[in-house]
Parts: sequence; C-alpha cells; structure tokens
Amino acid sequence: MSFDRNLFLPVTMKDMQARGWDGYDFLLITADAYVDHPSFGAAVIGRVLEAEGYRVAVLAQPDWKDPAAFAALGRPRLGVLISGGNIDSMVAHYTAAKKRRSDDAYSPGRRAGLRPDHATVVYANRVREVFGDIPIVIGGLEASLRRFAHYDYWEDKVRRSILFDSQADILSYGMGERSIREIAARLASGTPVGEITDVRGTCVAMKIPADCAYPRVEVPSFEEVSADKKAYARANMVEYQEHDAVVGKAVVQKHGRDWLIVNPPAPPLTTREMDAVAELPYVKEPHPMYDDMGGVPAIEEVRFSVTHNRGCFGACNFCSLAFHQGRTISCRSHESVVREVKALTDHPGFKGYIHDVGGPSATFRRPSCQKQLKCGMCKNRACLAPEPCPNLDADHTDYMMLLRKLRDIPKVKKVFVRSGIRFDYLMKDPSGEFFTDLVQHHISGQLKVAPEHCVAHTLDYMGKPHIEVYEKFREKYQKLNRRYGKEQYLVPYLISSHPGCTLSDAVQLAEWLNRQGHMPEQVQDFYPTPGTLATCMWYTGIDPRTMKPVFVPKTPHDKALQRALMQWRKPQNRKLVLEALHKAGREDLIGYGKHCLVRPDKGAPAAAKPKSEERRGKQTGKSKSAAPCRPSAPSGAKKAGWAKAKPKNAKGRGINKRK
Repeated sequence: MSFDRNLFLPVTMKDMQARGWDGYDFLLITADAYVDHPSFGAAVIGRVLEAEGYRVAVLAQPDWKDPAAFAALGRPRLGVLISGGNIDSMVAHYTAAKKRRSDDAYSPGRRAGLRPDHATVVYANRVREVFGDIPIVIGGLEASLRRFAHYDYWEDKVRRSILFDSQADILSYGMGERSIREIAARLASGTPVGEITDVRGTCVAMKIPADCAYPRVEVPSFEEVSADKKAYARANMVEYQEHDAVVGKAVVQKHGRDWLIVNPPAPPLTTREMDAVAELPYVKEPHPMYDDMGGVPAIEEVRFSVTHNRGCFGACNFCSLAFHQGRTISCRSHESVVREVKALTDHPGFKGYIHDVGGPSATFRRPSCQKQLKCGMCKNRACLAPEPCPNLDADHTDYMMLLRKLRDIPKVKKVFVRSGIRFDYLMKDPSGEFFTDLVQHHISGQLKVAPEHCVAHTLDYMGKPHIEVYEKFREKYQKLNRRYGKEQYLVPYLISSHPGCTLSDAVQLAEWLNRQGHMPEQVQDFYPTPGTLATCMWYTGIDPRTMKPVFVPKTPHDKALQRALMQWRKPQNRKLVLEALHKAGREDLIGYGKHCLVRPDKGAPAAAKPKSEERRGKQTGKSKSAAPCRPSAPSGAKKAGWAKAKPKNAKGRGINKRK
C-alpha cells in the first residue's frame, strides 16, 4: 500500500519545492532505505530535529561511487548527519564466516550491495569531498560501537576510532536525541563546529586532553592497543565501565598526535521525553519511492510492534546493547503505548494482532535496583549473572498491567511478546503472576529464550546464568502450559564457538541437547562485533574482567567442529562429529545407544560403556538430583513431529515427546 510522499521528510529537490523551501538546514544520510518508523534511528533523529523547527532532508543509500549523488539535494545550511544504518554495515554484508550475504532486509526488495562496506566512513569522506569544510556529525550503531580504537573482525586488525577515519567533526554515540538537539542549537546560533566539544554523548578530537570539559581517565593509545593485546583488554574494560551516565568519566585515547575525547554518556530520556519522541509524526512505513522495488522487508518485523523501553542491564558479554544504549532502563508511559496501539488499529493492514511490545529485553521497565539511580551501575558485578544480585528488583507488575490494558483495546485480538525475555529475571519475579499471564495470553505458538549454552564456565564467559536456571524455567513453563491446555513450545537460542568454549564443552552441549531430544534447526556462530567484551576475548585471548587467558576457538575448522556437534543428526555433519568426538576423547558417544550422537563407521567397533550421569552432571554444573531435561520444540515444531504440551487432566504427565 502506498502513502502520500508529502507525509515523509523530503528526499528530492522537488519535495522541498513542494513545501516552499528555498533551502534546508540538515542533510541526513543513511545507509538503510528510508523507513519513517521509530525503530529506524535515522527517522527518529530527522523527526526530533523537525520538531525543533529545523528543515531536514533525507538522502538514503546514495551511490557512494558517484560524488554527484551526495550533492543531489544541494548544500545544507547547518551540516550533514550520517548514519551507517540500524546495524553495522559489515554485519549487514557478511556472515560470521565472512561470507557475503545475498540479501539485505534494510534495502528495497532485499537487494544486496546498496551500501558500501564501512558505510559511515565512506559516506563522510564523500561529503567532505563534495562540501569541503561543512560540519559533519556521524551517529547510529556503527559509529557508536566504533568510537574507540577497536578490533575489526573482517579486516582482522585494530582500526582507529571511526571519528578519525571518517574525517567527521563530531561523533554522537548511544541514543542521540539529547546530543543532536544541543549540537543543532549551537550550530544554529553560529558556534563554529570546532568549538562544540563538551556535549555529553559525543566524541571529538583535540590536540590537548586537558581541554576536556569533564573529569577524565586515559586508556592506552591506538598505537599501544594495536601492538599489545593486554593493553587492548585493559582499554576495553575501562571503556565499558565508564559508559555510565551517572558516574562515568570522559575517556581519552591518543591517536598519533591527536587525542580522542569521549565525553560522558548523555542522561537517558525521562518517561515524558520518551513519550514525546515515540509520538512524533512518523508515517511508520517505507517511503513510497520503494513501492515498485518490492518495498523494504525490514518493516514487516516492526509495523505492528511497539517499543516501550530502552537499555539493558542483562550484561551479556557478546551483546553490543550495553555499549550503545547503556545499562540504565528508560521506559514510556502506559498512556503513550496505549495511544500508539489504538492508532495501529486504524492502519489499513491491521488484522487484530500486536506482534510485540518490547525492546532490548521486553520485561525491563524499571531500574535493576534503586541504588543505581544515585550511584550508577556497579562496575565489577552484573545484575543477573552468574546469580542475581540481592538488590535486584524483579517485580513485573508494571509490564503486566501495560499488557492487560493493551489487550482490552477494541479491535485488538492478541498482544504478543516476541522480544527477548530474560528467563532468569522472570524467575525472580516475587509474585509469578506475570508468568501466568504470559503463557495464557502473549505467546504466538513459540517462546524464544536464550540459554546460549549448558556448561557453567562457558556461560560465565558469556555473562549468562547457569543452565539450572533455564531448566527450572522450562519446567515451570511446561507446567503452566499443561495447566491452561496450551500447545506452546520453547525454542532455545544457542551460540557455538564463543570464547571460553572448548571442544569438550561443545560435546557436552550436544549431549545436553540429545537428552532433551532437541537439535537446533539453525546455529549461530559467535560473531565478533565491535566494542563487546566477548569480541575483546576473541581478539586478545584475554578476559578483560580478570586479565586471565581464555581459550578461543578461532580457526574455521575448530568452529566447524563445534557447529557440527550442535546439529549432529545432519548427514553432512557426520565426519566432523566423528572427528570432534575422537579429538575430545568421547568415543563413548559413538554407537547405538540413546545417549550416542552418531553410529560407528561400517566395521568399526561400537562405543564402550557410556560415561556416567554423574560425570555429565558435574561437567554441566548440574546436580545429580536435578530434574531431567525435557524437550523443547524448534521452529516449525508441528511439522517436525513435536507433540504438544498436554492439558493437566490429560493422560500421563504431558511431557513433550518426539514421535
């Protein structure tokens, strides 16, 4: 369906003329197609500036090989804003195996190749070539995660801060509404861009670090972290710890003759401010210029979804959220979310289903504890893993009441929760009432959660709870499904080849999956994205939290062995699984017993007596008295032959079994 292009920010000179503009203030360049939806960062920044009275034009996915493409809308009055898109451009282009992707959901018709590698750098250099000394501000996820000297997985080297490679004047990191308003106001007042150096949530280059406006801490220079992996690990930990809007200091890092100044993070938006940003006049659709190109597929995931929060104190070491949005939670009011859902019911394509009411983690609507509001986040401990902090506030009542209000809106048939749910946080809810509501009303056939692994020390490197917590959660989930007669499955997300995961650990994960009768349809190899603690481990072989060595499965063959073990039933994986079991000294898993992963080669002897349950329990950190694993269904469960969870009064205990 097509929408009036005049409802969008202008994308051509003709659009600007139709508005009677004789010029404009900011050119907003994005590596994604232009989708005017609050899930797209470029759209948010454009609408925030529009609300402040500025004229903003959008240049989406310009042809980076042609300088003229960047001059198509003329020179803006105040400056150029550049975003690499909703995800890092290298992640958009390449798999974890560094293979080129064949499609791009953020481009029209899923067409790949409409953005360059390192899009923010390429775009900024083109703008500098075309417009000379015009103020350039870079932002978005790509810029945010690459604000310090960082390891680049695709080039296998440490790169400078993206601020220097892009030749930009200012880098806005994190959620940029506050910083972009202040930058725009100063530019509009005539302040030279070189004097805008003290905005929180931004990075700038200086000749003398003493000119920094805030208390500061210095980390090893670009040259040091490039040459010394211990220096890299030390720097990464400081950078992570100082990302705190309450107590964080500025972080300075020398790059050659210049200094990178990373000012403290901007304070999170208040509930009132979050409401205002969420309710700006977004069309919530791709621009109609893409109608004949197949539209923009990324809208399908968010068109009938609502984001109600920001930030995540889950602190998974492989996740970039903590380094981008921060660990402090911000949320919208019930009234604002209700207004948005009511508006969605008038959408011509609405069929009665709200696909998600979530965010980084759906159930986070409050600080992890009251202490953090005054003292910031604890630097040397996580809120949830390996065990929840005694001060954790896990009351889910507010989120539960929000969902109940949404269920009562006319025309709404179902409200689903599909964002990540921290099962460990849910299990600490003192009342347990939300869990009951979740099972009864908010699951669309499958609930996806992320235990990630089953071996205790591997989970510690990931920053995840131990597997016993997941098993207790799964048992309660199945009991509730039986109680209410629901046919709903649990799909566990798992990661292979994470730093700290040995081949022996991968074998234990395969055993754990085999005992519960589940083989994942898809496997996610660990992906070293910029800025995360796990990427630091992958590059340096050091855990930056302890500065102790950590094993890293790096070679393609090592990673293939671990991945094959998670899908041991696939015929094409047989040789790899056999090799892995021999290497790990686990020939007891080669044979015909239920505990075995593969049968022996023709003529080869069957497995000897299996390893004891006691040994397996110790390896996974599971006690002998723990309840046995029960199967969870993968995607396409009914088709694959998974039985439903039986009602309480059905014959037998209602445990899921494979047919």
